[in-house]
Amino acid sequence: MSLFSDNIRTLRVRDKISQEKLAEQLKITRGRYVKYEDGTSEAPYDILKKIALYFHISIDLLLSVDIRKIDIQDLIKLENNRLLLPIQIDHSGDNIIEIVTERAKAGYLSGYADPEYIESLQQISLPFLGSGKYRGFPVEGDSMPPHEEGAIIVGRYVENIGEVVDGRTYILITKNQGMVYKRLNKNKKNTLVLESDNTYYPNFEVKFSEILEIWEYQCNIGRTDSKQPLTEMDSLKDLLLDLKREVAEIRR
Repeated sequence: MSLFSDNIRTLRVRDKISQEKLAEQLKITRGRYVKYEDGTSEAPYDILKKIALYFHISIDLLLSVDIRKIDIQDLIKLENNRLLLPIQIDHSGDNIIEIVTERAKAGYLSGYADPEYIESLQQISLPFLGSGKYRGFPVEGDSMPPHEEGAIIVGRYVENIGEVVDGRTYILITKNQGMVYKRLNKNKKNTLVLESDNTYYPNFEVKFSEILEIWEYQCNIGRTDSKQPLTEMDSLKDLLLDLKREVAEIRR
């Protein structure tokens, strides 16, 4: 038996549908479906896709996560039939912030969809944050001053690209670049331009299709040598960028 076999059986029983009816929905024979459920045959990609769409669950969850251990109803649904794992709240109903430490950073790309990995992360709660799903990520390098290497950037989960505001800073989890913290700009079709506040580092682009997660900057946890509070620095940068965009629009 495989995890996939257990998962499709669990989902089928949950939805109270027979093997024959499900096979009809997938446009295959019952005998073929039974082989997937009892683990004697592996489902090809086209069938995996049909099963994922039918149950409204992602293929990566079907193949890699024991869904009996999670409450699917409590997950954040993403684009392309993906889910964000897991959503945790404390006894007051406030979101708990999972902290991706420097040590845990290397495993995040492979563990972001694994509930056991996420649950193993250190957790904190910050009462001044509003509603939303938050996660903390470590800063690396000196490309985004005044944030220092080793500090933690707390981000609010962004559910779709349309919510990204030009000039604001975000943590991006991507297939090729990994985990990066940059100022974003949507001035190209199907592509985000990532800008560093330290002008020594050149801008680069990431295609929408490469993006796994986006987290909007909310606050910094760590030391800073800046004489000006971090939130004020960010507000000033945002204001200057807004003015720059307004001037550019007037000149058109």
